[in-house]
Amino acid sequence: MTTTYSVPDISCQHCIDAITTEVTKVDGVTEVNVDLGAKTVAVVGGDTTAIVAAIDEAGFDVAM
Repeated sequence: MTTTYSVPDISCQHCIDAITTEVTKVDGVTEVNVDLGAKTVAVVGGDTTAIVAAIDEAGFDVAM
């Protein structure tokens, strides 16, 4: 199942790399796609709470 998170502070390739690195570490995550234009992170697998925490660890807030 793919879950999409809105992350309004994404602005560059460094942001994409940081988020991808952290979210990939979450157990059960099989795919991470960051869309710079839409400012979203689409994740396949993993626990929502852990994914939001990983995005936070990368230095970004998920818009609720």
